Amino acid sequence: MRVKLGVAVVTMGTRPKELAALLASVASQTAPAARTVVVGNGCSLEDLPPWVEKVELPENLGVTGGRNAALERLRDVDLVLDLDDDGLLTQDTVFTRIGELFAADPVLGIVSFRIADETGVTQRRHVPRLRAGDPMRGGYVTTFLGGAHVLAQPMLAQVGDWPDAFFFAHEETDMAWRAVDAGWKVLYAPELLLQHPRTSPTRHAFFYRVNARNRVYLARRNLPAVLVPVYLGVWVVLIVARTRDAAGLRAWFKGFTEGWRTPCGPRRPMRWRTVWTLARLGRPPVV
Repeated sequence: MRVKLGVAVVTMGTRPKELAALLASVASQTAPAARTVVVGNGCSLEDLPPWVEKVELPENLGVTGGRNAALERLRDVDLVLDLDDDGLLTQDTVFTRIGELFAADPVLGIVSFRIADETGVTQRRHVPRLRAGDPMRGGYVTTFLGGAHVLAQPMLAQVGDWPDAFFFAHEETDMAWRAVDAGWKVLYAPELLLQHPRTSPTRHAFFYRVNARNRVYLARRNLPAVLVPVYLGVWVVLIVARTRDAAGLRAWFKGFTEGWRTPCGPRRPMRWRTVWTLARLGRPPVV
């Protein structure tokens, strides 16, 4: 039986040409999606193909809120493929390969794409492992890429949706940790390619603040109590050592404080077995 794949795209309405190209690449797949949903995150949606389902949110709920709005429309599919609105599927067999991967492994919960720019180069930050030298080396990992990934509905039913409080940044690691703790696998499949313009995360003015805030959220929600100060202490040292932007560093520590003072959703600390699993996969939850 062929699995039903739903496609979800969240947009702020600022990239109409890129969105149109992405949707054309979705329509060109040899194994068609069962449904495609585009969420307007605080914007209206115009000039979309008739086969696209529109969800217009009255305000920008961030990446997490927008994806959750799409999930609400896609409960009846088996798999949900999230795509950035400025990405592009350059091969027409992507959906077929997704179906093959999930059919081969009943405990596969999440599949991460490879992301490369127009020249075929993958930035190191787009390889979901510490040893990022070879972006073509696939395998099981501890996180995944937000720009292009597939979620299995049985996994979502068990671990829950995206954490609304995050808005943007580290929400994929939160989802991955919860999935691994529940016994699901996260696979990096580099043969699945999303072409995406080369970008820097610091292009977003609020990057430093939400990056720090969500690090704290991630630890508070998921880590055993003894690992919370270890994880956050390591990241304080790394940020101080790496950051040359004084204003950015001030914003980071402001966000770090905000992460302790504001609600982040329910706390469900992972089992020590999960800590060991993450360590065996190459990234213990302290870095």
